[in-house]
Amino acid sequence: MRRALALAAPVVALALASPAAAATWTKYVDGDNGLAWSFNADYTYKDRQTGRLVVMQAISKPAANLGPGEPGAADGVGNVVALDCAKKNLIMLGSYKPDVPLDIKATWRLDSPKKADGADNEALLAAVCPTAANAPLK
Repeated sequence: MRRALALAAPVVALALASPAAAATWTKYVDGDNGLAWSFNADYTYKDRQTGRLVVMQAISKPAANLGPGEPGAADGVGNVVALDCAKKNLIMLGSYKPDVPLDIKATWRLDSPKKADGADNEALLAAVCPTAANAPLK
């Protein structure tokens, strides 16, 4: 009986950990060819040093049941950006895809921001900037 319990404990721990580790993806814009962009509400936070809103976003294709996925997921393709909601610009921190893990540049705060042009970036700003006041500070 003890062996059964000892063997079952890791399985139960994994089962309990999985739902808590699941990302909360929120679609914010449809793209071309059935693609969609979503952001991970669980990853979104305000950077303490810059005041920028840091957001993980991922692409998906809902009709094909693909994504959005986190780094390391078989269907994970996306990036992390730091947004200045007032100035409507962004800094790319890093990107990921199934064969390339997410690698956030340590020096991203020194990069020059780029204007958040395009319908997808404007939609991202519109979706996440109203939540900036409630974002955790890290």
